[in-house]
Amino acid sequence: PLPSTFADLLLPGLLTSCAWVHLPGHISGAGSHAGILHREDGPSQMALEDIAMFRAIPGCVFFYPSDAVSCERACELAANFQGIVFIRTSRPNTPVLYGNDESFAIGKFKVVRKGSGDKCLVIGAGITLFEALSAADQLQKQGVSVRVLDLFCVKPIDQAAIVANARECGGRIVVVEDHYPEGGLGDAVCSAIALERNIVVKHLAVCVIPRSGPSAALLDMFGISSFHIVKAVQEVLK
Repeated sequence: PLPSTFADLLLPGLLTSCAWVHLPGHISGAGSHAGILHREDGPSQMALEDIAMFRAIPGCVFFYPSDAVSCERACELAANFQGIVFIRTSRPNTPVLYGNDESFAIGKFKVVRKGSGDKCLVIGAGITLFEALSAADQLQKQGVSVRVLDLFCVKPIDQAAIVANARECGGRIVVVEDHYPEGGLGDAVCSAIALERNIVVKHLAVCVIPRSGPSAALLDMFGISSFHIVKAVQEVLK
């Protein structure tokens, strides 16, 4: 079984999940409506600490799919994994990025935009991946090429590949996430490059308790829209 409900409603069961660490077997769940894009639902329904909480569980696998295909593959991988798996999904409809024959794996991510002269590595997942792609289009018009990475599997993270892609982009990374700053994508990436020299990370996240509002306005208000990604890239390129 793969139980699914609002991610915010799954978090009280975290202690139960921790108890399962000590037992052999399989437990998985999907937390939907994560992040700030709930519009009228309000902040009480916005899970913004779920990545941090599940990343802290030993041996837990954390998937963050960005479209329908990657979500289906995450469910397949979860069903065949012996251990604890959490799948984070967002409320808004998103375009389909991947073909039905695209393969995904535990501990791997996807590079969805790449050029020969990339100046910065932009990392997102879920709704922020699409903001990152929009920012990449805007930057391309300014003559700046960036690489965009879909962090499909947040834990375990492919440390070597993160470092390699960062090196190919001049040692510059911008991470953008629909989550509080602590314990999320930014911390996962910073942990991956912690022992490396000459890599700079700019981290965009939801830094205050959010509120209700239109989706585009919320992304902009809390600093994780394509506009803020463009500004962050420009800053790390100075």
